Amino acid sequence: MITVTINGDKREIQGALCLADFLKERGLDRQFVAVAHNGKVLQKSDYPRVTLRDGDVVEIVRPVGGG
Repeated sequence: MITVTINGDKREIQGALCLADFLKERGLDRQFVAVAHNGKVLQKSDYPRVTLRDGDVVEIVRPVGGG
């Protein structure tokens, strides 16, 4: 098990996991989110290449419409 911080909340996941799979497992369409990994905003093309590891900090932002 590893611990990562997602949007300020510590969470345990089974082990190292690529960011694209992490988003998919949570039902998040990567087309509609922006992600920062350890303080660096990522390009969507980077999601499959980024592996979440113990102690990582991830911020996931989804656009919200309004009127």
